[in-house]
Amino acid sequence: MKLLVIFCGRVYGGRESAAEGIDLEFEKDDILFIVSIKSGPNWGNSSQINKMKDNFRKAKRVLGTHSSSRNIVAVNGCCYGRETTEDKVEYLKLCGEKFWTFISGIETLYTDIIKPLGHKAKERNEEFAVEYGKVANRFTREFIGEFCHEDGTILWDKVVKFNSSAQKIVWSD
Repeated sequence: MKLLVIFCGRVYGGRESAAEGIDLEFEKDDILFIVSIKSGPNWGNSSQINKMKDNFRKAKRVLGTHSSSRNIVAVNGCCYGRETTEDKVEYLKLCGEKFWTFISGIETLYTDIIKPLGHKAKERNEEFAVEYGKVANRFTREFIGEFCHEDGTILWDKVVKFNSSAQKIVWSD
């Protein structure tokens, strides 16, 4: 999120918003845009979407107090995906290419960022795989020691009691 704010800051003077639930705000074409950034188009249930809309209304009220003629537009920006209906009455919903172009002014940004992100992801995936292997091995060793017979057969009664007994059962160390 911080990277998007920094990038938009360089292009449009974007900044982190002080308003609750608003990630980014910037001015473009005499319009103040307030943006709530989500991963994709299907990010929340109805109560979460209502909370976002409430955050937009509050931010508009606070930011609009400086000037009664100030045009403020709320945007739900989604890092990936598509949206067929952008105008949601109380806010705009911009997804994928349209969102990246909106915050950067660069139509190809959504594809330009893939290679560096992919390189970083590969580095992190390799680190994660090593750590995941360690945790999986430790868990397997502890599970076998606590919940299996010597021949490897699982002691299901012991597993169920550990998970669901009214009294807390502590593993032996």
